[in-house]
Amino acid sequence: MSGEYPPLTYKDIKMILAYLGFVARPQKGTSHEQWVKEKNGILYKVTVDCPKSPFSQTLIKSMAEQAGMKKRDFYRILKQL
Repeated sequence: MSGEYPPLTYKDIKMILAYLGFVARPQKGTSHEQWVKEKNGILYKVTVDCPKSPFSQTLIKSMAEQAGMKKRDFYRILKQL
């Protein structure tokens, strides 16, 4: 594990997504949450697999890309919160 990029928890991801303006869609009998945001006519959808928390670097990178960002942006935002 890198000290620069420690694992993130579900709580961390939820705070980051809320800060970015994402809202959680109602769940439909699954452990996966979907967070959505529309910006400039583009719908961004981030899937968060809650039981996988704390998340691996691969999952963090995937969630950041789904949000239209880089992994390092997620960590930068978290430091601000």
